[in-house]
Amino acid sequence: MTRTAHTFAYAGSSSLTTDAAGTGRMLGLETAGGLTPAGAEAHPQFFAGFLNSPQAAARALLAVADVAAARYYRRTLRASLDPVVTGNGDRLRFESFSGCCGVYARLDVLPEGLGGSDTGHGTTNVDVNNPLREALSRLTGDDPLHLRVGPDELTVTTLDGPVVEKKVPLPDRWLRGFAESQAITTGFDLRAELTAAEAVRFLRSLPRTPTGSGAASAALWVIPAGRTLRPTTRPVPGAVCLPGPDRLAALQRVLRNATGLRVYGPVADGAGPTASAWEVGLPGMRLTLTLSPEPDRGFSGEGGVLEALATDTAAADADLISVLLAWEPRIDPADLAEQSGLPVDRVRAALTHLGTAGRVGYDLAEAAYFHRELPYDSRRAERHNPRLVAARALLAEGAVTLDDSAGTAVVASGERRYQVRGTGGALSCTCQWWADYSGRRGPCKHALATRMARRAAHTDAQHTDTAHTDTAHTDTTTPAGASR
Repeated sequence: MTRTAHTFAYAGSSSLTTDAAGTGRMLGLETAGGLTPAGAEAHPQFFAGFLNSPQAAARALLAVADVAAARYYRRTLRASLDPVVTGNGDRLRFESFSGCCGVYARLDVLPEGLGGSDTGHGTTNVDVNNPLREALSRLTGDDPLHLRVGPDELTVTTLDGPVVEKKVPLPDRWLRGFAESQAITTGFDLRAELTAAEAVRFLRSLPRTPTGSGAASAALWVIPAGRTLRPTTRPVPGAVCLPGPDRLAALQRVLRNATGLRVYGPVADGAGPTASAWEVGLPGMRLTLTLSPEPDRGFSGEGGVLEALATDTAAADADLISVLLAWEPRIDPADLAEQSGLPVDRVRAALTHLGTAGRVGYDLAEAAYFHRELPYDSRRAERHNPRLVAARALLAEGAVTLDDSAGTAVVASGERRYQVRGTGGALSCTCQWWADYSGRRGPCKHALATRMARRAAHTDAQHTDTAHTDTAHTDTTTPAGASR
């Protein structure tokens, strides 16, 4: 796993303080370097106003921080990354990944949850330190709570340099996790919706520690039954996978403020565990935890973005689409298709490509993408995706032999030969990866190389047809001055 040393430089430590009159609190969240519409800023400010539900907001922020500090697989290893905050003009989004990259948390503070100020645009990390966590956990009542995301004007004018720095190892899989979780959740639908009382009853009934060893014992299934969810032993129609129920522990912090629970997931195919998303409604906010298909599987290795990355047009389309993004809280692919002149399917592939640089996310509650800007090279995730790198190498080596008449291909990899076969648009392979996952974790390198080889052959054929047409047109054209 590749790691880089990343330094978060803050103007100070985030803190929760009481105002001089003793009648209200100030929650100051310090920002590190981030991107805004004006470009890169050392300490951008996105918001200075009030949280309309202070206690619920404090607990929800702690839940996001809990996930950032946790590992749900190999729990003894260190995990500590500061959450990401994005200002989308009308709302704030706080995001984090667990250290094992198997749980993605996002708190959406919606317009009705904010008061007293316009929300800015941009993305940065925010400092969440232990003293702040302790102060937030002691917050009681709903006395006015003023929120400042970024340094205040006085701090900005007197700042000589950062006074707080955190240097942490930032794995590339964290970036890939943003892309993969987005790609996976675009295929989710709403599967169940519970009232506040039923949501609290169900979530409190879940185990808070691992239920056993191995993926099979950790994956549960639930099915809507009246107003609640009941467990089932297998993925029957309508069931939702709950892989590692202890990984929902962070939701316990907000149960007393919950207004309901919404559950999202794909159609159960009976082939194995799947990812799912669990959204707790709060006053003016939504807190969502998205779980990878198994506790020992991080989102970074799911392979949902590989097909988009392997296309010839996605990178160029992504460059075009990126110009049209404007920090919108809701991005509609149909609108982008109209503005760009591209088909909707190419717009979606471009958005997936942009997701590999952390530039877009996906909001299940609104079934829409949203714009953010993480400070990553757009080609970084592609370079560090082993299957994509290996597929490109196979293609460059001429290891793919296509048999269009049979709809198959033979891929030479080392001393072995693998057969790739197309069925209904999907590609299967005789390799061990396919035997283990049957496409549930994206294509293997052989299928990916085959897909790229077929696209290249199709493009070459089009060019040949065009050349023949041009030649035929020239041959049948009467030269100037010639008689008929």
